[in-house]
Order: sequence, then C-alpha cells, then structure tokens
Amino acid sequence: MKKTIIAILAAATMVMAGCGNNGGKENGEKAKQASAQAAIENILNRKSVRNFTGEKLTEEQITTLLKAAMAAPSAINIQPWSFIVVDDDAIKQKVWGDNWQAEMFLKSGAVFVICGQTSSMRKPSGQPDAEPVKWENPFWYEDCSAAAENLLLAAEAMGLGAVWTAAYPVEERMKTYIDGLGIPEGTLPLCAIPVGYPAGDEQPKDKWDPEKIHRNRW
Repeated sequence: MKKTIIAILAAATMVMAGCGNNGGKENGEKAKQASAQAAIENILNRKSVRNFTGEKLTEEQITTLLKAAMAAPSAINIQPWSFIVVDDDAIKQKVWGDNWQAEMFLKSGAVFVICGQTSSMRKPSGQPDAEPVKWENPFWYEDCSAAAENLLLAAEAMGLGAVWTAAYPVEERMKTYIDGLGIPEGTLPLCAIPVGYPAGDEQPKDKWDPEKIHRNRW
C-alpha cells in the first residue's frame, strides 16, 4: 500500500508542479505513467493471505472494498452481484466454525460472500413499453468473478490481505452459505473472501509463463 500511495502522491505532485508552465504537458504524462506503474505493481504484488491478526475492518475500508468490487464489468450491465459482509464473530463461528480452515475466517477483519442472481426481470429487447419478463443470467458467475478480483486488488492496494475461497459450483459449500446466511432463492454464493490485516509474510508468486501464450492462433 505504501508504494501505491507514494506513487499516487508523486504523480499528483508532478501534475501540480507542471500547472502554468511549459512543462505541464510533460509532467502530466509522467504522472500518468507513475499512476499506471503503481496499478501494474499492485496487480503483480497481489497474493493469497490466509493468516490474519483478528483486527476488525473499519466501515470506511469495507465501503472502499465494496465500491471497488461494484466497479467491475458486467454483461449487458445487469450487475447481478450482491455482497454479504460478515464481521459478527458469532455468525462467523456459526458459518465457518467447523470449516477445516476455520481460523482463517474467524480471525479475518470481515468475510465478503459474493453472490449472484441467476435470473432477473427485464423488458424484451427493442420493446421499451413491454412488461418485464424473467430472463436467465448466464454470465452471473463471470460478472461476480470480476467483482471478486476487483475486491482482491483493492485489498492489496490498501495494505490488507485477502484470499478467494470457492463456493460455486460445489453444492455442499453453497448450501452452507445459503442456509447459514439466509441467501434467497434465485441467488447463489460464488465465493467467500476473508479480508484482514496480515499476520504472516506471504509473498506474491511469479506466474509468468511464456509457454502459455499463443499469438494469432494456437
């Protein structure tokens, strides 16, 4: 987070310094490059964190993470996602107390359960005056996956730790969340992401593999 903040402050300083002189355009370009580099470094530095101190997240942190998640792309802009923020210790214990990784959830600052609506009410295409009808959302899990990745990257940028734990499509895991958190019919839990202050020293993994790249065709 410190690197990201420093890069942003440096970018802002260069923009201010360039205002009102011939160097404004050049400094503005440098600021863009610094901001872009900070964003790329944040992506490359993201790692899975499973050990937390137990310190709670603030409401401001929770809101920032959710805003980042909701900025994700969405097919036809349906935005099928919903988020359950679990920071009550008793509810954590109820839902994850018997999980083989219980400590990870129980010591997190909050657990974000990302859910998606599998259908929605929409007007038929090209018929603005028609009554809404039920449409399936075949891309709900893709949209929610994009939201989850945004949340993970935001956590990294904020100096927090986070890890994706899957629910969908494992029936037993989904049932645990549906029953334990009161998820309504027509909505499915995609994943649960515990977020908190890292208690360990996890490092990012270098996943770059040129052999997995194909140019123009396989």
